[in-house]
Amino acid sequence: MSKKDETKIDHPFTNDLRDNERRIKERVGIGKSFDVGVRKVYIQDKEVQFYFVNGLCDIQYIIELLKELMFLDANEPKEGRVRDQIENRLTHVQVEYAKTIDDALTQMLSGLIFILIEGESDAIVIDVRSYPGRGPEEPDTEKVVRGARDGYTENIIENTGLTRRRIRDERLRNEIMRVGRRSKTDISISYIDGLADPDLIEIVRQELENIDIDALTMGDKFVEEFIVKQGANPFPMVRYTERPDVAATHLMEGHVIIFVDASPSVIILPTTFFHHVQHAEEYRQAPMVGTFLRWVRFSGMIFSLFILPLWFLMVIQPELLPENLQFIGPEDDDYNVPIFAQILLAELGIELLRMAAIHTPSPLATALGLVAALLIGEIAIEVGMFGAEVILYVAVGAIGMFATPSYEMGIALKIYRFVLLFAVLFFQAPGFVVATTVLFLLLVIVKSLDVPYMWPFLPFYPKAFWDILIRQAIPSKLRRPSIVQPGDPIKQSNSS
Repeated sequence: MSKKDETKIDHPFTNDLRDNERRIKERVGIGKSFDVGVRKVYIQDKEVQFYFVNGLCDIQYIIELLKELMFLDANEPKEGRVRDQIENRLTHVQVEYAKTIDDALTQMLSGLIFILIEGESDAIVIDVRSYPGRGPEEPDTEKVVRGARDGYTENIIENTGLTRRRIRDERLRNEIMRVGRRSKTDISISYIDGLADPDLIEIVRQELENIDIDALTMGDKFVEEFIVKQGANPFPMVRYTERPDVAATHLMEGHVIIFVDASPSVIILPTTFFHHVQHAEEYRQAPMVGTFLRWVRFSGMIFSLFILPLWFLMVIQPELLPENLQFIGPEDDDYNVPIFAQILLAELGIELLRMAAIHTPSPLATALGLVAALLIGEIAIEVGMFGAEVILYVAVGAIGMFATPSYEMGIALKIYRFVLLFAVLFFQAPGFVVATTVLFLLLVIVKSLDVPYMWPFLPFYPKAFWDILIRQAIPSKLRRPSIVQPGDPIKQSNSS
């Protein structure tokens, strides 16, 4: 019998409280694990046991519950069924019942408590969760000048609440399931019934149910790899966001959102290339300003990908330069290290600086950047290790990468920039043309959940493509994107 089949075996409670207690202690190590406990009290001459996990429960709720039941034992006559009297005095909103030990323990390890009553063959489960975590602060990678400052946290309950605050539609669905034989991670599939494509919802649901792994320790990233099966393709097949307003906007368009407990970012499905080049800031400004910001980002991405390989091509084949651009390229005595080696070292240095800044305490990160930019770069140029133009174009490429709204897209562009550099090194101009063509074909043939990655450019949809090039005013956007096959394509009526 496989491990997956073993986990499906249910172990029902019995009427023997001692037998239930023994099996629970063996399963979760009560007495060995300090954070797993049981509290025993007697109510109406019946033993009642409370099982809980310290750190995941709000202890004040448990204390209030114990006070209420002790008041019951001291003041109520001993008549009637004890279970009924206890249920009538549970002062909590969410109360469920568990017939099996497996279900009860899963709930307990998720932060709930369960109650066993002498002579009863099931457990009462009460939601008293209080997960440790931070507040809903603005995400560092998706900041806006004007707009909401809240962001998702590592708490799936808070995250779904932040979304519902923006969408008060009774058709918003949050289907929860547990994935992972050992971690039993909570995952929620969120969509608006009647908008999202039912086939897409079923595909996502089946992919999640088919995940057979012991734990999702890396949360949403593990889930993404099971769903989209990206392989060696460096370009992101899903979009991540930590902003509730961005997630709510996509839900209203007909997308599906996946929340993974302990992950502050959510997964948006399906997505195309152009979902990764838009930013919330564009929709917090006037349409003309938003268009300007979008084109600045487009330019940054293009520069990030092509400017360094093109400059390197002009250096090794100066005859390709027009007459009025002959000044481009270093002089022969400007450097002591081969140009390609300079580029690789500079690119590696910038990547190391980025990693160092991430792992450096915030007060020191700015100082680290200044030291690297002013001292290391300047001294490297003076001693002849690097040419000034190499530093310039590598820096422009790095800035373009950081200006890309999607971090994953920025890294993918950086990887393919190396591919272009090696193509230029070995095959000069033909190599650059072929590598660029291969990149374009790769993006064209890729599909994310049967959605063309380059839609609406290929296949070409003029109105949708125009909406990508120019940030449209919201009153003029009457329909939802057809790529998600929304159940209700009309977003708003034409008031004009």
